[in-house]
Amino acid sequence: MKLASLKQGRDGRLVVVSADLTRATDAFFIAPTLQAALDDWQRIGSRLADLAEQLEHGSVPAFRFHEHDCASPLPRAYQWADGSAYVNHVELVRKARGAEMPASFWTDPLMYQGGSDAFLGPRDAIPLVSADHGCDLEGEIAVITGDVPMAATRAEAAAAIRLIMLVNDVSLRNLIPGELAKGFGFFQSKPSSAFSPAAVTPDELGAAWDGGKITLPLLTFINGKPFGKANAGVDMTFDFPALIMHAAKTRALSAGTIIGSGTVSNKGADGGPGKTIAEGGVGYSCIAEQRVVETILSGAAKTPFLAAGDTVRIEMKDAKGHSVFGAIEQQVVAHG
Repeated sequence: MKLASLKQGRDGRLVVVSADLTRATDAFFIAPTLQAALDDWQRIGSRLADLAEQLEHGSVPAFRFHEHDCASPLPRAYQWADGSAYVNHVELVRKARGAEMPASFWTDPLMYQGGSDAFLGPRDAIPLVSADHGCDLEGEIAVITGDVPMAATRAEAAAAIRLIMLVNDVSLRNLIPGELAKGFGFFQSKPSSAFSPAAVTPDELGAAWDGGKITLPLLTFINGKPFGKANAGVDMTFDFPALIMHAAKTRALSAGTIIGSGTVSNKGADGGPGKTIAEGGVGYSCIAEQRVVETILSGAAKTPFLAAGDTVRIEMKDAKGHSVFGAIEQQVVAHG
């Protein structure tokens, strides 16, 4: 089942989307918003699944689905917690800041709580206050949970995964060192994130979903040129049940909580830093990682961060080449 929220009010209008992302049908008579569906998923989830089946059979009224009309599946959420499941990414980015890599990072996930009151839509512009802030994309995977009990077991965490989507976790790289130096975490350096047009139930992924991670390439583009195709199922140190357990260690999570994977990142074939697509590698899911590799190899970063007028695209395709979630495609625009 694929669900989306069309832009309407603060919380969007829930629709069920066809598997090929071409058609949709209203779900307001079942649940007006995705959050309302998540709050009563045991009852409403099956009704939405029935509607999805009817849509595939052409037995309910439908209209053309346009990704440009979408808000993020949850236009705002009770909680957005982003992990760093790909420790290769953490290690490389810390090198850029001259920070040591504690051994515990390989056994205990990093996680921060981001702003969730106003997500960007998948085709909304990325507003940039200053080019000096070092605007970067971060291609990630995220899950939306149902209610998760405090101190959840792995089985409870896995069972709580309701939906999966893609993320552009926009980062302002040049603001991060100063914020972290204060010892109190991210805030100004993490503006609004954007999520894919559709959120999908795990069964939509078939064999690509193993209950904890997706084994498919995450495709990133900058200004129309391929930038990355890192496989989300490779080099993922902590899968989603592990991240959910971490988040729920000392508190329960409410239905509608979004848990992010952190930037998808693969090591090079030789076990070292990854290579660009032009060099035969799988590229990167964020600019910072490429800049770190450039610094390691040549002593200086060459690739610039995003500037006004640049566009980014993040998408994932199945084994047959069909888009799974629709595409996040955003242009950076000067604020004000």
